[in-house]
Amino acid sequence: MSRVCKLTGKGTASGNNVSHAMNHTRRVQRANLHYKRLFVPELDRFVRVRLSARALRTVSKIGLMQFMRKQGLSLKEIT
Repeated sequence: MSRVCKLTGKGTASGNNVSHAMNHTRRVQRANLHYKRLFVPELDRFVRVRLSARALRTVSKIGLMQFMRKQGLSLKEIT
């Protein structure tokens, strides 16, 4: 299973660890993903989604269906 947010598409990023001696070693920054069970009032049911913490903040503020409309997604694509 890939580590990608279903709503925002945020995934892993790569970069370098840089020591005090300026040694560079590769590292991976993973997205802060969580499985969350969200209630959708328009459908009157719960939906289980894997999303990032940033997307969860936005969904709790404006709602899941409105966020999906803004991103151009459907419910089948995220579940």
